[in-house]
This record gives sequence, C-alpha cells and structure tokens, in this order.
Amino acid sequence: MPTPLPRSFAFLAGSNLAAQSAEQLSLAAAPLVAVLALGAGPGAIGLLAAAQTLPFLLLSIPFGLMADRMLLRRLMLRAEVLRALALLALLAAVFFDRLSIGLLAVLGFIGAVGTVGFSVAAPALVPSLVPREALARANGRIELARSAAFAAGPALGGALVAWAGASAAFALATMLSAAAVALLLRLVEPPRALAAPRHPLVDLREGARFVWRDGLLRPILLTAVVWNLAWFVLQAAYVPYAVRLLALSAGAVGTTLAAYGIGLVAGALLASRLVARLPFGRAIQFGPALSVLAALVMVATLVVPSGALAALALFLFGAGPAVWTITSTTLRQTITPLALLGRVSSIFLAVNAGARPIGAALGGLVGAVWGEPACLLLALFGFVVQAWLIFGSPLRALQRLPAPAG
Repeated sequence: MPTPLPRSFAFLAGSNLAAQSAEQLSLAAAPLVAVLALGAGPGAIGLLAAAQTLPFLLLSIPFGLMADRMLLRRLMLRAEVLRALALLALLAAVFFDRLSIGLLAVLGFIGAVGTVGFSVAAPALVPSLVPREALARANGRIELARSAAFAAGPALGGALVAWAGASAAFALATMLSAAAVALLLRLVEPPRALAAPRHPLVDLREGARFVWRDGLLRPILLTAVVWNLAWFVLQAAYVPYAVRLLALSAGAVGTTLAAYGIGLVAGALLASRLVARLPFGRAIQFGPALSVLAALVMVATLVVPSGALAALALFLFGAGPAVWTITSTTLRQTITPLALLGRVSSIFLAVNAGARPIGAALGGLVGAVWGEPACLLLALFGFVVQAWLIFGSPLRALQRLPAPAG
C-alpha cells in the first residue's frame, strides 16, 4: 500500500491547484481583454508578456533567500495575497471602466511577483510535509495540478471573456486566488531550522556552490537550461511555420497547441508509475529522451507536412517535461538540506527563466535569416545536447533515490 499523504499536504495541493488555476486564467484573459477592449497591437501584447515574465528573472533569487530565512507558509501566504489583491484591482478597473494597457502591465507584474514567491516556496515545503518514500507521488500531485491548469486555463479564460466579458474572467481568478489563501491558512508547517541572517551574497554563493559541486544537481541544471533554450527556439518559429509551411488554419494551430497541455497532464499521470518500475536514474532520463523523439517528429513534418504529426510532437513535448519536472524535483528535494532548499529551488527557477528569452531571441534571429525550418533543426540539435548531458551524467547509474541530506 502506498504511504498516505498527510492532511497538511492536501491543503498545500489544493492551494497549489487554486493558485495555478488563477494564474493561468488571468494570463489567458489579460491579452484577450487588451486586444478586444483596448485595441492593443503586438507591441502592447509584448509589453504585457514582458511584465508577466520579468519577475521570474528578477525576483527568484531574492525569494529563495527569503524562503530559507522564514516560515514557508508565511511566504506563500504573502505571495498569494499579493496576487489576489492584483486580481481584485484588475476586477475593479474593469468594473469602473479604468482599465488601460499600462495598468494591465503593472498589475500583471505584481501578480507575477506573487507567482514567483509561491513557486519558490511550494517545492521547498513539500519535503517537510511528506515522507521521503512518498515524495515522487506528492510532486506528481503538484505537477498534475499545474498541468491541468495550463491545459484548461487558456480555453476557460477565452470562453469567459467571449461569453461574459473581462469581469467574469478576473472575478473567477480572484476567487480562486482567495481560495488558495484560505487553504494555506489551514496548513500547519512543521518546525525546521532557519538559515542564520547573513549577507545575501554569502547565502547566494552557498546555494550556488552546492548546486554546482553536486554531481547530480549540476547535470540536472545544465540539462534544464539547454532544454529551455531549445524549446523557446521552437516556440518562436512554430506558429508561423504551422501557418505558412503546414498550411494549418488558426483553429488547427490552436488544436495542435492544445496537444501540449494534454501531454503535460498525461506525463504527470504517468510519472509515478515510471518511478515505481524503473531505476530512478532512468526515470529522470525519460523526459529528455522523449523530448528528442518529439523534436524528431516535428522535424519529420519538413518531409511530410502534417498537422497530426505536429500535434503528436507537441503532445510528446508536454509529456516528457512533466515526468522530468516530477522526478528531478523529487531528487533535488531529497539531496538538498532543508536549510538550503529555498535558495537551490530559486537558482533553478532563475536560470531557467533566463534561458527562455535567450532561446526566443535566438529562434527569432535564426527564423528571420534562414527561415522556420532552420529553427526546427536548431531546436533538434538543442534537444539532442540536453539528452547527451543527462545520459552522460552520474544519474545513469542511480538505481533509487539517494539517502536524504542531513
């Protein structure tokens, strides 16, 4: 019988589901409202996207330092309250007809600050709530909630804006965020040793040194960076490639993109079975290997133009990383001392966030000079490199989770 997950984790999982749903719903609704109600063009939409992503790059490390110095439940509560207030302000702006692109950007930035705080603290809290043997299953629950919200949020946000207007979408997002706060208030965090107050650079150096010197964490970090570079190269080219070379309609492109969200959910459901049946190192390698297969399927559309093949590739791109997130997070939580876990989690979040705009810019440059097919080939090269990094690492010999950190 699997180890039962404690009641406190149920509150964390429920709060995570509500918070992720609120985030995805608002992320989907904001650009739709900007275009439909405010007549925004590509420049304004780019400004919104930058405002919603910049906090991940700027604030992941500061939140990681805070996470190791204070109660994680308190940090998550403050972060989620901040997001709820930003959503409430958006709702009020819509209601009083005071909405503008600038206000959408500012409140989107504030809401994303809350997302970063929640994202850093949640994985650092899981090992305090869950027995070691149940970590993979617990992380699977967390990732399944994120995947479900990612898959359903855009469709629900678009439907609400179309059927009932912006106020309905922002009202539902605000209620979901408030529900996340209510569930966090019921969570009881076990006591843990907090990091002693020191200069932030000393704390950051300690966390970075731990990641870089660890023979298991370093290849995980490098693999994640290369994966994000390759994925955003592909992201930059996919929609114009699907329209121009695959001759897909807008609706068909949307259908292929939805396959990615379905793949995320499928991967989250599959991960616990893989962990139970495979050596742990092989379970971690499954995601990078599946990404290579997905890239090969996407490149195959250069020879056989097919929306179905593109959808299959995107499904595999969702399933593989979902398994990777669950297994790599479980390993990170196991081998990282609790006093360092906030900083280590934030380093991974910040480095991945930094790789994404670089990948997108590289994809845009390559696509503009050599065309979208060159982006597909460059992305395939990147996915092969990330698989090479993880298959050539000491992780290949890992039969089971190592002993917990002291």
